[in-house]
Amino acid sequence: MSGKKGMTHYATETKQEAIRLFLEEGWTYREIARELEIRDSDRIEVWVRDYRRQGAEIFTRQQGRPKKVMDEKAYIAKLEMENKLLKKLQSELQKDMLAKRDIGRSTTTRKNTK
Repeated sequence: MSGKKGMTHYATETKQEAIRLFLEEGWTYREIARELEIRDSDRIEVWVRDYRRQGAEIFTRQQGRPKKVMDEKAYIAKLEMENKLLKKLQSELQKDMLAKRDIGRSTTTRKNTK
């Protein structure tokens, strides 16, 4: 479950039952909250209001920030860019390692003086 600390997530079935009890049975928000063990009766009022405005759609809509979906071409381009960057980094590291190896070596060659 996600959400802020202390927030309770109620199952879709609980919400539907609360709305049904209010609209069809004529129960009060407090009675419903007590029966279904819902912490805040105002929450039921919000569910009923949303149901009246949007109908059953409120139970199927996606909540929260939509997931980012990357299309295939953009994904391939991103991977190719990363691959190019990694190859460049590897090349730089190899040059750096070779330079460190050559630090202790002499730059002049010895001639046989016999």
